[in-house]
Amino acid sequence: MTRTRGKKKPLFEPGLIPAPGCLLQWRDSQHFDPWQDRPCVLCDRPTPLRSHYGEPVHKACAENWIAANPVEARLGRFASDIQTSRRHDDDHA
Repeated sequence: MTRTRGKKKPLFEPGLIPAPGCLLQWRDSQHFDPWQDRPCVLCDRPTPLRSHYGEPVHKACAENWIAANPVEARLGRFASDIQTSRRHDDDHA
């Protein structure tokens, strides 16, 4: 059995790290655990949300953390989902 050192492998592939003050795009259903609320790693209040690494965290807490820690944020602790290209015929306007 091999052990990995350092960061855990993401549960699914993260995308871009937003600039401080910008919003995370978490649209994938894997960010939501319908079965269990766990304490947020940043504020300790319960949340059903999960980061790409499976950490329980409120999206707003993660966005505030990115704004307060811009250098550390570049390491990818919290990131947006990979954006799929939009089809030209999905305009609902």
